[in-house]
Amino acid sequence: MKMKKNVQKAHCAVDYAFQRIGGKYKGRILWVLREGRLRYGELSRAVVGITPKMLTQTLKELEADQLITRKAYFEVPPKVEYSLTDTGMELIPFISQMRSWGEKQMSTN
Repeated sequence: MKMKKNVQKAHCAVDYAFQRIGGKYKGRILWVLREGRLRYGELSRAVVGITPKMLTQTLKELEADQLITRKAYFEVPPKVEYSLTDTGMELIPFISQMRSWGEKQMSTN
């Protein structure tokens, strides 16, 4: 698996994983895509608070890391769909566990 050029050398496996899925929006995008293909506009509405520029940048990073795929249809108006790769799907159980942990922590604070 290729690592992105702008990612620093990982010091351990945990560091490597967080370089690929860390950040404010990557986990949220992966979570939203767990149920299937979504178009750009659907993702934009589903990921609250993300700007178009940040969504585009984050989608490109996730695609470069081979966690999502982008399928463009050559029609008018243009249609693009995003979906998880097998590698991206492998992350869903872990994101689900982090979500459960977060819900538990939020309810106790």
